[in-house]
Amino acid sequence: MGIRLGCIADDFTGATDLANNLVRAGMRVVQLIGVPDDGDERARREARDADAVVVALKSRTVPAADAVEASLKSLAWLRAMGAEQIYFKYCSTFDSTPAGNIGPVTEALMDALGTDFTVATPAFPDNGRTVFKGHLFVGDVLLGESGMRHHPLTPMTDSNLVSVLGAQTKRPVGLIDHTAVARGAEAVRDRVAGLREQGTGIAIVDAVSNDDLVTLGEAVRDLPLVTAGSGLAIGLPANWGFEPSPAAARLPPAGGYGAVVSGSVSAATNGQVREFLDTGRPAYRVDPLRVAAGEDVAGEALAFAGAHLADGPVLVYSTEDPDAVRDVQGRLGAAEAGELVERTLARVARGLVERGVRRLVVAGGETSGAVVQALGLTGLRIGPQIDPGVPWCAAVLPDEATRPGADTRPGAGARPGEDDRSGGDTLHITLKSGNFGGPGFFSDAFTLLETS
Repeated sequence: MGIRLGCIADDFTGATDLANNLVRAGMRVVQLIGVPDDGDERARREARDADAVVVALKSRTVPAADAVEASLKSLAWLRAMGAEQIYFKYCSTFDSTPAGNIGPVTEALMDALGTDFTVATPAFPDNGRTVFKGHLFVGDVLLGESGMRHHPLTPMTDSNLVSVLGAQTKRPVGLIDHTAVARGAEAVRDRVAGLREQGTGIAIVDAVSNDDLVTLGEAVRDLPLVTAGSGLAIGLPANWGFEPSPAAARLPPAGGYGAVVSGSVSAATNGQVREFLDTGRPAYRVDPLRVAAGEDVAGEALAFAGAHLADGPVLVYSTEDPDAVRDVQGRLGAAEAGELVERTLARVARGLVERGVRRLVVAGGETSGAVVQALGLTGLRIGPQIDPGVPWCAAVLPDEATRPGADTRPGAGARPGEDDRSGGDTLHITLKSGNFGGPGFFSDAFTLLETS
């Protein structure tokens, strides 16, 4: 039997967010890192034993053509594995620019699947993301008035998703508003039929509650492609008869040291860093300007962490408020500043694992992608939820990731080194979207793992 749902996520934290919701709804889920290789028998074997497969890409902020290429390759692999429906997952804050990548990827997938219509909704009420009259709210404020207006790569200043997506697509974009959703799945299907007759290709869908997402999930059961944040995953598994099961989230016991690596600049992560610092726990701040000057900041961070790991979780962070981020970008350039931080934090994460860290929290989508690549992780088993959209996961570490002296650049191969001193090959890791989690997320994460 082929997999039921094949998912393509545009970043690593979003992929685990989606997988988490599918697991909570009773599906067995495998998350693969990067475009699967046709010759990777391990990936094929894991997929055959899963109800849903999530392919985690790092495509949110790359050139649109590259995002399309990676997404289409992932689609081909998922279809070859028998996926009955495809789910393109993007951020619940609809992170994108007028050039993409949400629109171009959606249209490329539609063309490849031969479908003339799909839906789009980033709504995830459990995390305060709701869509009403086509406008996205983050908590109680419109997207364009939220902290996302300061995002360094994809600043979101327009809350009207019909216009945001319309600027990225050739197909007309319409709206299925709350009045149709409130009347149930049949009313949504009727609205879809009407939009199709009008020539609309993509419809933003209102959702202000989980019940709305369940209704939408039932309504789109026959669409070859759906696009959404992770919230729609709440409403899809029931289409195949799945029911919630805690057994789907069980992970092996955790051990080793604990650490947090944070590169997100979001308001939520800034609050989480402040809370951690207020507890007096050990923390080291990565200064991008010192990195740019050629100083060995990663080495200093690892030396600091090595002296404190035995005392409890250690935080290494580059998280700053928007004014400080803009200052650094003004001196280094936005892209260069981001790449410097990613490379440094990826090296730190690799070094922490070499030093025995086996419980690792990573905050920020771009940071998570760099860390996963640096560690050489190829797949994740999804475990219990820490906060809505953020689960613990378990990954098998390749031997190279635990060898001191290995090349820690993202994507680089490891050099021969000393024997593994880290005492285990299973890493418990959580990849947190910058915008997710409450102020005490870092502490809550380790507490949950200790009690699970």
